[in-house]
Amino acid sequence: MEKYKTTLMDEAAVQRALKRISHEILERNSGAENICLVGIKRRGIPLAMLIANNIRDIEGTEVPVGALDITFYRDDLERSAANPVVQKADLGFAIEGKRVILVDDVLYTGRTASAALDALKNIGRASMIQLAVLVDRGHRELPIRGDYVGKNVPTSRSEIIMVKMPPYDEYIAVELYEAEASA
Repeated sequence: MEKYKTTLMDEAAVQRALKRISHEILERNSGAENICLVGIKRRGIPLAMLIANNIRDIEGTEVPVGALDITFYRDDLERSAANPVVQKADLGFAIEGKRVILVDDVLYTGRTASAALDALKNIGRASMIQLAVLVDRGHRELPIRGDYVGKNVPTSRSEIIMVKMPPYDEYIAVELYEAEASA
């Protein structure tokens, strides 16, 4: 069980961070041409959709958005589910030669992003892969960094950052919790 500590970002702060990330993506990639967004299941998907909406509002261009389930690619799979349901990745579009922006909620050890890179390699060969995260909390175990970061939040390992995002939650926020010590 976790104990609530504080709200790090309310909905307005999340929306501002996503708007900034959207502008940074367009600036670094010289516009929206040849880019696509791939949200890492679960909360990376609605974040990717919000970024795509921002890009549409800024540039007037629809960018493709896909969802990526990286369960099978995790190097800690044996600790998660005994019999995971592995779904073939189908983004609904080809990534060959595209600039893929991977989108996730929290960057922590880097293992999720690494698994996503492995999954993307099995789908096709992108010309470039960039990483956008709402929160970077540090504690990297792999040499992975976010190209676009909404907020850097130094944390202790006993703290937990939870991104609240519909359709999984009833509101949008980033909250900090303390993991309660087990008895």
